[in-house]
Amino acid sequence: MDSTYIFLQHYWWFLVSLLGALLVFLLFVQGGNSLLFRLTHTEEERTLMINSTGRKWEFTFTTLVTFGGAFFASFPLFYSTSFGGAYWLWMIILFSFVLQAVSYEFQSKLGNLLGKRTYQYFLVINGIVGPILLGAAVATFFNGSNFIIDKGNMTDEMMPVISRWANGWHGLDAFTDPWNIVLGFAVFFLARLLGNLYFINNIRCEALIARCRRQLITDAVPFLFFFLAFVIRTLLKDGFAVNPETQEIVMEPFKYFHNLLAMPYLLVLFLVGVAGVLYGLVKSIFCTSYTKGIWAAGIGTVFTVLALLLVVGYNNTAYYPSTADMQSSLTLANSCSSQFTLHVMAYVSILVPFVLAYIVYAWRAIDRKPITSEELKEDDHSY
Repeated sequence: MDSTYIFLQHYWWFLVSLLGALLVFLLFVQGGNSLLFRLTHTEEERTLMINSTGRKWEFTFTTLVTFGGAFFASFPLFYSTSFGGAYWLWMIILFSFVLQAVSYEFQSKLGNLLGKRTYQYFLVINGIVGPILLGAAVATFFNGSNFIIDKGNMTDEMMPVISRWANGWHGLDAFTDPWNIVLGFAVFFLARLLGNLYFINNIRCEALIARCRRQLITDAVPFLFFFLAFVIRTLLKDGFAVNPETQEIVMEPFKYFHNLLAMPYLLVLFLVGVAGVLYGLVKSIFCTSYTKGIWAAGIGTVFTVLALLLVVGYNNTAYYPSTADMQSSLTLANSCSSQFTLHVMAYVSILVPFVLAYIVYAWRAIDRKPITSEELKEDDHSY
C-alpha cells in the first residue's frame, strides 16, 4: 500500500481520536448536571450550577456532532456499520443530548407547561445517560460488536448494503458485555469529577464549593475502581491483531499491552495523562484555596483518552472488532475513505487549529469572571 495513503489513514485516526478525547473532557457538563440535586440545597444554588454548565453545553454538543462527522468523512464504513447498525444505542445518546439542549432553553421560559423542575430532572437524566452510554460505545472498540461486513453486496441491485447487524438488538447488545458497562461507569464518574472541578473554578459560593470538594472524594473511589479494572483487564486480554501482509484478523495475547510497548510515546502520553488527572483531583481535595484543578485534570483526561484510542487503532490493530465474524472487523486500511478524499480533507484540517483558537478565545471571554448570585440577578440571559 502507498506509504502516503497509510500516513493519511493514521493522520485521520489521530484527528478522530483527538475529537473523542476532547468530547470526554467536555462531558464535565453532563457530570455537573448529574449532581444538580445532590450538591444544592436551594434554588439559588441550582441556578448557579445550571448557568455554570449552561454556558458550555454547546461546546459538548458541537464536539459530539463533529466527532460523528469526522468519522463519516474519514472512515465511512465505520459510520455506516456503527451508526447505521447500532442505531438504538446512538439514538438514545443523541436524544439525551437533544433533551439537554431543550431543557436549558425552556426551563426558565414563561408559561412552559412542564415546569422548571421537570426540565432540571431532564438535565440530570442527560448527565447520567450520556456519559454511561458513550463510555459503553467506546468500550466496544476494545471488546467488539455484533456485525457482519460483506462488500460483495455492493453488486446486489435489490439491497446494496455492505454491513448489517447480526442480531435484532442494534447496539443495545453492548450492555450484555459487563466490561462495556465498566467503562461506561468509569466515564460517568470521571465526568462527575470534572464537573465538580469546573464548579470549583467557575462558581463563587463557599457553601456549594465546600460540598463540591467533599463530592470529589465520593466520586474518586468508584472512578478509580472502574477505570483501573477496565485498563488492567484490557492490557491483559487478547486483542484483535491484523496481519499486515494478508490483512487477516487474528487474536493476539496481550495485544494492547504490546501496542503500548511498541509505541512508547503513547505509554508516556497515557502515564502523563493519568498523572494530570490525579494531580488535579488530589490537590483540589487537600488544598481548599486551589481552584485550577479542572485544567490539570482536563488536559490529563484528553491525554489519557487520546492514548487509549490511538492504541486501539495503530500498530496493525482492528479498532472495531466483530464478535459475529472476526474477519469483518474494521481496520484503518479496510474502512477508510479513498486516498484522494483523505488527501483533500487533510488540507481542510489545517483550519482545525484556528477553530480551536476561537474556542479558547470564546471560553476565556465567557469565563472572564467567576459566576456569582449577584451577577445572575443582573443577567437578562441567565438560564
